[in-house]
Amino acid sequence: MAPKTRAQLAEALRKRDVPDEAAKAVLDRFSELGLINDEAFAEAWVDSRHHGRGLAKRALAAELRHRGVDSETVNEAVDRLDADQEAETARRLVDRKLSSTRGLDPQVRTRRLAGMLARKGYGAGVAFRVIREALEEEGVEIEDDFS
Repeated sequence: MAPKTRAQLAEALRKRDVPDEAAKAVLDRFSELGLINDEAFAEAWVDSRHHGRGLAKRALAAELRHRGVDSETVNEAVDRLDADQEAETARRLVDRKLSSTRGLDPQVRTRRLAGMLARKGYGAGVAFRVIREALEEEGVEIEDDFS
């Protein structure tokens, strides 16, 4: 069984018609014993999904909120990633995809690469900066207008 947040476990107990008082008592006891720890879950989630899938802070935060992690815990977990780490991860993603776009028009390449980064939660500023750098290293001239 994969690790779960307190909210996910509460929902599972609700679906099994466990009375609210009993569910709260069980969840509180699990928290006391360290079996439920949303902070540790969020930190591990961020590390795993950022390094494994290349997700940016925005996408990671959305996934954690979807799993019922409170906003403060989400912010603490994603703030562990700094801008340099995010840019480096974006660059690795672009480098991996770059070869499959060779031969295409620079604007098409830029749109495809930017779309890939956007789906992973990267903002336009980081995405276009990283894409511009990667294409310029290939000797491709690109326009400043990314429309």
